[in-house]
Amino acid sequence: MSRTLVLNATYQPMNFVSVKRALLLVLRDRAEIVEQHVSARLHSVDQEFPYPIVIRLVTYVRIPRRMRSVITNKILFARDDHTCQYCGRPEHGLKKSERLTREHVIPMSRGGLTRWDNVTTACSSCNLKKADRLLSEVGIRILSRPFEPKYIALVLLQQCSEEVQRKYIHAYSPSR
Repeated sequence: MSRTLVLNATYQPMNFVSVKRALLLVLRDRAEIVEQHVSARLHSVDQEFPYPIVIRLVTYVRIPRRMRSVITNKILFARDDHTCQYCGRPEHGLKKSERLTREHVIPMSRGGLTRWDNVTTACSSCNLKKADRLLSEVGIRILSRPFEPKYIALVLLQQCSEEVQRKYIHAYSPSR
């Protein structure tokens, strides 16, 4: 709980800052507290303040466009919450002999490309079961439609430790 999520005025996740920096932004009327810790408080010599978990800037800050993100397993697994998109098991729920893998929804042997809308996270068992077949041929369904993630949302998700912060970051990701 040592960092606060900063949202733009439009609720777009931007960054994490120290709790001290977040409180300064709030006290200077540059931000408002959206979520605060229920039981923790910050104290000065003679005052008590809420402990900000999520703050929102009062004025909009323009963010420059990013370049298209490269597909890496680290980013792919973060996009899919480190969960197999076929059986729904999270990485920590896999057997010792299993691992997460990159899986092409339309297999490369059938003309599928390595693009964000065609790759998903699969456990090694599901990947082996599907092999080079289409979903309809195997009789399995994908839990969420693959999409190109917003880079900032992925970076922030990897740094996020509070569940209440995750909901603001997930809300910014395109619907699956």
